[in-house]
Amino acid sequence: MKITIGHLYPDLLNLYGDRGNIQCMMKRCQWRGIEAETLEFKLEDEVDFSKLDIVLLGGGSDREQMIVCKRLQQIQKNFKDYVEDGGVVIAVCGGYQLLGDYYQTDEGRMEGLHLVKLHTEQKPGRLISNIVLKSDLFDMPVVGFENHGGRTDIGDNQPFGKVLYGSGNDGESGYEGIVYKHVIGTYLHGPLLPKNPQVCDWLIEKALERKYGKDIELQPLDDQEEKEANAYIVNRFVK
Repeated sequence: MKITIGHLYPDLLNLYGDRGNIQCMMKRCQWRGIEAETLEFKLEDEVDFSKLDIVLLGGGSDREQMIVCKRLQQIQKNFKDYVEDGGVVIAVCGGYQLLGDYYQTDEGRMEGLHLVKLHTEQKPGRLISNIVLKSDLFDMPVVGFENHGGRTDIGDNQPFGKVLYGSGNDGESGYEGIVYKHVIGTYLHGPLLPKNPQVCDWLIEKALERKYGKDIELQPLDDQEEKEANAYIVNRFVK
């Protein structure tokens, strides 16, 4: 078995250690004997989604997001088709904001990809904190770090998780991120996947099931260190 990961615009959207997410996915595949490769795309590159099994859209500053946003509009239809066909996406922070209809900032309005029904508006003050979630998708809590000025409204969509500690999408709703089909959008970075092996394996499983047309049960790995890192954050902040 083999999966191909597409890393979109890492030269501009790699503000929060998103390469660590790539490395985590690659390693957890390779440790199981699953062949894995990563294709990095720059702004001028053509993106053939038919050749991709997982897409990572990382975080960047508002300025970098604005640059990337213009390019993303040109590939919006193909990206949308990929998502609706069950394509796997992990979108972090700025990448999460770009999934929606728009991101209203002090500098103007960024048109989103319209892949998921959500929108983001910049508000005074930043939401900066360690964060812990309880997600219905996983047994383990999901942990990370958030640092965002945008407040995201996901409407009636499924959140990634309920906030046990931290601010989440808007600091008010009590929820963080979004899950749509096989898309996870989240403000959690640091990077996210090394401390949350179940999230990483969910992405890999969904990608393999879509590609090979059958249920996949990944071989268990020794996640003792990952679980200890996760538990340290949970025990420190959730009383």
